[in-house]
Amino acid sequence: MTSPGPAHPSTPGHRGVPGLRRSPAPAVALGSQDGPAHPVRRRDRRGRGPRGPLMPSAMPAYRTRAERFDDLVLDAVERLERRWTRQLDGTEFAVEDVPPSNPAPWEHGGVPLGRYFPADAGLPARIVVYRRPVESRATDAADLAELVRDVVVEQVAHMLGRAPEDVDPGYGDDH
Repeated sequence: MTSPGPAHPSTPGHRGVPGLRRSPAPAVALGSQDGPAHPVRRRDRRGRGPRGPLMPSAMPAYRTRAERFDDLVLDAVERLERRWTRQLDGTEFAVEDVPPSNPAPWEHGGVPLGRYFPADAGLPARIVVYRRPVESRATDAADLAELVRDVVVEQVAHMLGRAPEDVDPGYGDDH
C-alpha cells in the first residue's frame, strides 16, 4: 500500500465513515457487439449451482467486522457532535484499515491508532481512525467500543487544542 502523503489519505482501504456505502461487485457481462449483454452465471465446482447467502441479512452477524467498527466510530462522533457542533462543523471522520507505512515524526513510539489532518488547500479537516491497530489492542467488544471512543476524543482534542478530559468529561473512565 502506498502512503497518502502528508495531506489527506486516499488509499484504497480508506472509508469515509458518514457516507460509507458499499456497492456490490458489478456483474461480469458477456455478449456480442450486436446482442445485449447478460450476467455470467457459473456453477460451483460440484455442479450444484450458485450458492445463497450464508446468513440472512436481517441477522446481526450479517454485518462485517469493518461495518461494526464504522458504527462504533459514528457513535463516538455523534456523542461529541452534541457538545461541539460548531467546532466540528465540516470536519470529516474516516476509517482506514491500517496507517500509512511512513509514520509522522511524532509517531516514533509505535503504530498510531488515529490521526488528525488539518484543513489544507481547500480540503476540510479530517480525523482518521485506524481499524486494525485499534482492534488488536481491544480485549473484547466493550473494550473496543471504549477504545474507539477514546481515540476519537483524543483526535478531536488535538484538533481543538484542548485536553481530552475537556472535550469529553467521561474520557478514560472505565464503564
